Amino acid sequence: MMAADPDKKEDFFSDEISKKEQRKLKALQDKNGVWFGLGMMGMVGWSVAVPTLMGAALGIWLDKDYPQYFSWTLSLLFIGLVTGIVIAGYWVKNEDKEIHKNDSDE
Repeated sequence: MMAADPDKKEDFFSDEISKKEQRKLKALQDKNGVWFGLGMMGMVGWSVAVPTLMGAALGIWLDKDYPQYFSWTLSLLFIGLVTGIVIAGYWVKNEDKEIHKNDSDE
């Protein structure tokens, strides 16, 4: 029976530790995780909700103080919604570009 070479065991152990360390470091830098996804959903949600609510609030005030034959509230609510969607699209496009840039660097 032959004894295993101790140097080979140490090399194997060092290689395994190195691989695990690299995976952990990559996971820390990786933006494809669950928390990143939840954060992005929150960012998209707020970037749509805030302009929409601001448009509605301004519209309510204008309807009360400066009534017209059309509804300021509905008009500004729609404008706020469109503005929020544009802002959300901008954020998503930039994050997607950055993720794909990081993928191509590897």
